[in-house]
Amino acid sequence: MIKKQPQTEQHYRNDIIKKMKALGVYHVEFSHTVDTLARTLYDYDRTLKSFEESGGNVVIRYTNKSGATNVTKNPYYLALEGMREDILAYSRELGLTPSGLKKINEASMRPVKASALAEALKAFGG
Repeated sequence: MIKKQPQTEQHYRNDIIKKMKALGVYHVEFSHTVDTLARTLYDYDRTLKSFEESGGNVVIRYTNKSGATNVTKNPYYLALEGMREDILAYSRELGLTPSGLKKINEASMRPVKASALAEALKAFGG
């Protein structure tokens, strides 16, 4: 089994920007969202590694302070579930999913409505 080298947040950031540029949806104004997605991907990989090192079990036995043992979802797995949702949401916002890209492309194809003032100035040759 080939072990994946740990990535840095900057690696994820560069990869996100590269993909966005390839799709024609990158704008520097999206930097904050790109940075947030990069950090989430970085945290996801670190948490996934911890999850795998803990045995990779979705459910674990937990003994509470009164001594009762129960089966519960692994906290690492719960964290991963939440991060998956965040990654998908940020990816969608940046146009990195089919539905997100479609939404961005449709928005860019809509005709821009000119304001009444712009129309009036245009009528007067301005």
